Amino acid sequence: MIFSTNLFLFLFLPVFLLVYYITPVRYRSWTILIGSYSFYAWWRVDFLGLFIAVTLWNYVFGLKIAQAEYKSTIAKRLLTVGIIGNLLPLAYFKYANFGVATVNAAMTELGLDPWLVTHVILPIGISFYIFQAISYIIDVYRQDTPPTKSVIDFAAFIALFPQLIAGPVLRYKDVADQFTQRTHSLEKFSLGIQRFMLGFIKKVFIADSIAPLVDNGFSLEDPTTADAWLSILAYSAQLYFDFSGYADMAIGLGLMMGFRFCENFNQPYISQSITEFWRRWHISLSSWLRDYLYISLGGNRGSKLKTYRNLLLTMLLGGFWHGANWTFIVWGAWHGGILAIEKALGSNTKGEGLNVFKWVLTLLLVMIGWVVFRADTVTSALTLYSAMFTNSGLTLSAIYTSQINTLQIIMLVIAWLLIISNGVFVKLNETNKIAKRFSATFATVLFPLFALSIFKLSAQSHSAFLYFQF
Repeated sequence: MIFSTNLFLFLFLPVFLLVYYITPVRYRSWTILIGSYSFYAWWRVDFLGLFIAVTLWNYVFGLKIAQAEYKSTIAKRLLTVGIIGNLLPLAYFKYANFGVATVNAAMTELGLDPWLVTHVILPIGISFYIFQAISYIIDVYRQDTPPTKSVIDFAAFIALFPQLIAGPVLRYKDVADQFTQRTHSLEKFSLGIQRFMLGFIKKVFIADSIAPLVDNGFSLEDPTTADAWLSILAYSAQLYFDFSGYADMAIGLGLMMGFRFCENFNQPYISQSITEFWRRWHISLSSWLRDYLYISLGGNRGSKLKTYRNLLLTMLLGGFWHGANWTFIVWGAWHGGILAIEKALGSNTKGEGLNVFKWVLTLLLVMIGWVVFRADTVTSALTLYSAMFTNSGLTLSAIYTSQINTLQIIMLVIAWLLIISNGVFVKLNETNKIAKRFSATFATVLFPLFALSIFKLSAQSHSAFLYFQF
């Protein structure tokens, strides 16, 4: 089940909230757990067993690590086994197909018969809930959080359906207190509804309207320069509105249940360096990679060369986390390499004020990375790069023109106007009166746009989120 369906909007969510609020406070973790398991099992019941197994594994290891002496050999061994136990199912379900395909390609080149292996189905949300589970046992090991005594609260945390499929990546230490004591108010519930509607509009009304531009553009065998740039401009906007729209909906649903989740986006396309970009884009993941991978590798505590290595390795692994494809590894290397260069040059990455040159350069670097991130293969990415940076035609090709319409172009222009105007307001002055007036105006059209988005959703019948595939 996903948020952008009539089933979720008009059946699951109202029933869940009704049951949630009539349930006594002390039993609401049970309601969250049962509701979240139902939400997850709607897709496939059989993968619910894996979900429960991961939960119990980390609950037990959290208790065992806490019982051992702080950072003792036993504690380190328990942590290692606990992490390996998390990574094994992730490696199998997410990377088995990639591994077999890579080996088969090499065997074919050598004239050998390829392996015949059954295709492995990827459980939705596994990348997110595995990362959340790993962060929990590491935090217990570091004594950043005490182990939870309540298996129900912990299971509800892992299964919490608003952020289960595509984040934000929560940490138990940040929400532990909210499971035992959180406030419920009409004001918080109303804010949750508004935030959910905003995310729904971003996803269905904007991102889905731009999607045909992306799908048709990236499928062109011989794109012109104009085709290529229109495609990547469309994808950059689609991915932002789709993914940040999901985050808004997740945060809004959390508020309806009394939770406050971390923000996951903060005007990333106004960044003036790649370092700043990663402070603003998918914030929960970038901070997770920093705290649990980059720091564990040594961070910047060693030589400068080791610091650059750690940055590159962190982003390489971060890229591979996104999917089992060489395209994601290249994308991770691209960002890791730029981060290392910015570190080596001692660039000012705070992003204070508004430097148009730095902003345009950073946006260009981000979009270059998005090409290989979206492409099915490295070869198809190279085809698009060739069109982008050579004079392959400054007008749209006939085949691309026949596949798109004026409304899609208008929605793309609106999307970028929203991105740029909001970002500039933030850069110049967060309390700018124009920005406040713009926000107030948007609030008045929120419900009509939400209603239009529902009508659009009903017409298209399906609206999957881009990050479901990761």
